[in-house]
Amino acid sequence: MSMPTSNRIALVASLALYALWAAGPSFALDGTETPATTKTPELFANPEAALRAGLRSYQTGDVKSSVEALKYAADKGYPLAQWKLGRMYADGDGVARDDRQAYDYFLQIVKKFTDEEDELPASRRSLVSNAFVAIGVYCLNGIPSRMKPDPSRALRLFEFAATNFRDANAEYNLGRMYLDGIGTEPNARQGLGWLDLAARKGQYFAQAILGHVLFSGKYDLPPQRARGLALLTLANESADKVKDAWVGDYFNQAMSTASETDREMSRRYLDDFRVKPAQP
Repeated sequence: MSMPTSNRIALVASLALYALWAAGPSFALDGTETPATTKTPELFANPEAALRAGLRSYQTGDVKSSVEALKYAADKGYPLAQWKLGRMYADGDGVARDDRQAYDYFLQIVKKFTDEEDELPASRRSLVSNAFVAIGVYCLNGIPSRMKPDPSRALRLFEFAATNFRDANAEYNLGRMYLDGIGTEPNARQGLGWLDLAARKGQYFAQAILGHVLFSGKYDLPPQRARGLALLTLANESADKVKDAWVGDYFNQAMSTASETDREMSRRYLDDFRVKPAQP
C-alpha cells in the first residue's frame, strides 16, 4: 500500500528544503565556490547517445570517457546516468570515492520524483528506490564537512522507500533502526517485522540479524534454533567473507553450539527460505 499523496509531497518537499541547506553550493579546498553542475562540451548528438556511449565506455574499462559522457547525460536530466555516477562515486568504482558528488547525483533523482507519476516502469522504480535509500544512508551517517547525521530524516526516507517500493535495503535499515532505537524509540516487534520482510527478499544482512535473534532467543522471543540457523546459513552463503566478516561470525557461533537435530531441521527450512527466481 503506497504512502498517501499528501504525505509523499510533504516528505519530498521537506527533503528539497533540507537539500538547500545540506547540499548548498560546494566549495573547492581553497574556499572558492565551484559550479553546482558540470559544464560539458556539446560532444554528443543528444543525451541518450551520451548515455549509451557512457555505459559502453564503462563496460570496456574506459572510465574517463564514461564519466564524461555520463555527466553530459546526467546534466540533461537522465536518471540512469545520475544513478550510475552516484554509484561510481559512492563505491569508488573507477573514480576516487566522493560521497559529496554521490549524494548530489542521488539527490537529483529523489528531487525529480516529486514531479513523477506514482506508477513507474519497474526499471525506473528501482533507480528511484535505490536513490531514496542512498540518501537515507547519507542522512543516517552524515558526510564529513558536508552534513551532520540526521537519523530521524533517514528513518522517514527508509519508510518511504519501504512503503512505496518494497525496497529490501530500506526494510533492512528500518529493522536495524527500530531494534537499536536510532531515530526513533526502540521497538523490537517493528524492527523484527521489517527484517523479516527484507530477509524474505534475500537481503542477507537482514537474514543474518534475524537468524541470530531467532537462534539465540533475543528480545524475549523463545529460541527458534533451526529457523535461525537456516537464515544464518543463507546469509553466510551470500556474504563477502572479508567485508562482511560479522555475518560469518554469527554463523560460526551458531554452528558451534547447534545440535545435530538443529542442523538437520535447519536443512529442511532452507528450501522454503531461499528466494525463488521470478517466473517469466
